[in-house]
Amino acid sequence: MSQLFKNNSLGFFWKISLMLLGVLVIVGFAYVFITASLAEKYFQERNQVLNAPIAQSIIKEVKPFIDGELSENATDEIMHHMMAINPSIEVYILNPGGKILNYVAPYKRVKMDSVNLDPVHQFIASDKQQYIVGDDPRNPGVQKVFSAAAIAEGDVTLGYVYVVLASEEYDSVSAFMWNSYIMRLGGRSFLIALLASLIVGIIAIWLIIKNLNKIITTVKRFQKGEMSARIPVKSTGGLNDLALAFNEMADTIVGNIENLKSMENLRRELVGNVSHDLRTPLAVIHGYIETLMIKRDQLSEKDREKYLKIILESTDKLRKLVDELFELSKLESKQVTPKKEPFFIQELINDISQKFEILADDKNITIKTTSVKQNTLVYADVALIERVLQNLIDNALKFTPEGGTIQIAVDQTDQFVEIKVSDTGPGIPKDQIPFIFDRYHIGDKRISLDNNNTGLGLAIVKKILEIHNATINLTSKINYGTTFSFQLPEHQSV
Repeated sequence: MSQLFKNNSLGFFWKISLMLLGVLVIVGFAYVFITASLAEKYFQERNQVLNAPIAQSIIKEVKPFIDGELSENATDEIMHHMMAINPSIEVYILNPGGKILNYVAPYKRVKMDSVNLDPVHQFIASDKQQYIVGDDPRNPGVQKVFSAAAIAEGDVTLGYVYVVLASEEYDSVSAFMWNSYIMRLGGRSFLIALLASLIVGIIAIWLIIKNLNKIITTVKRFQKGEMSARIPVKSTGGLNDLALAFNEMADTIVGNIENLKSMENLRRELVGNVSHDLRTPLAVIHGYIETLMIKRDQLSEKDREKYLKIILESTDKLRKLVDELFELSKLESKQVTPKKEPFFIQELINDISQKFEILADDKNITIKTTSVKQNTLVYADVALIERVLQNLIDNALKFTPEGGTIQIAVDQTDQFVEIKVSDTGPGIPKDQIPFIFDRYHIGDKRISLDNNNTGLGLAIVKKILEIHNATINLTSKINYGTTFSFQLPEHQSV
């Protein structure tokens, strides 16, 4: 596998290298072509600037028009003289409309009978430093650099001297020189630049492939089950961002796997607890129903009523146990999300206290509520906090003896509201306090089946407060009682 991976990496490296070579060759040829074109344009522009006065010199040497008529002899003589000095030029005499009246050009191959005067006017009006091209009478559609000057008598323009500065012969020599320039440029600077760029590019590609190989190797390790495999990252940017993304993804996957394992453990624990804890009430129900059926003719009405009452209490116990099991399982598997809103904590406490008054009166227990500040708003899930208070008060009722007192106090702290539920029961032994919020903890076994205790109430309280980012605190003293307290954030009204 490693050898195959290595071969694939080498193949990828050479493919990228060949692609780089192709790109460099294309870019190199484009560079040479553009450079040569710009150089040609520069040579023409320089030729035009240097020879701009030629047309004006011709007019000074000879008068092309005598009494408004073209003097062909004088014109031919001076134009042939100029071409003898500079054989690369072609000289044309134009009328005011641009029509060619006379010319001196090699081989007399002039294919146009007129010249567009717009570039001529632009050239005459310019400072002779601009790059301006005009018609080439020997090659229709071709533009070339030129020199031009107006022939005038007084304020009347009789025509124009139009000098093409690059004849066909000049073009032939220029093309040959251009090809020679391309060969020299391509043979030296282009080849050197290509090789240098290729070497630098291959080194860069090798470094990139090397880092990419590290990433791929780590991904392969993770794929094979090595969940701790991570890519070492020292900075950000480029492939480092890819490595960081993989590391974050790996952490998320591992976290999800752990959550799935946790949920699976919770499921198994739930099944085990249900099968264990439901067995007792089911056995009681089954036993008494079986007794009623076997001894239905022998039991008195009083015994029958007693057995039915026990069955009813056991079914209530069973229902409550099932409900709380599922409630706790939802909390532990994080399927419950608190819907927080502002509400008056004192009003909620008063409502819950009234609901427990009947049970408290039956046991001759007094429920008191106190608050240092009325109408205090807290920010939490009102339904879940109601469940917390119900479980704490219910727990206090189970342990508070007749004639005892349960006190629910609301105190104000810095940006928090503290709620305390205290009883005057026997207290909790120190060795039991660390386990009081565990599932099915029954303290010192003082609670029997008849009091309908499931051992899940305080565990539910702890989980509800945990999803509120709050902590349940416990203080207890033997023969004096127990106090449970927790804090909720105070709602800051705008």
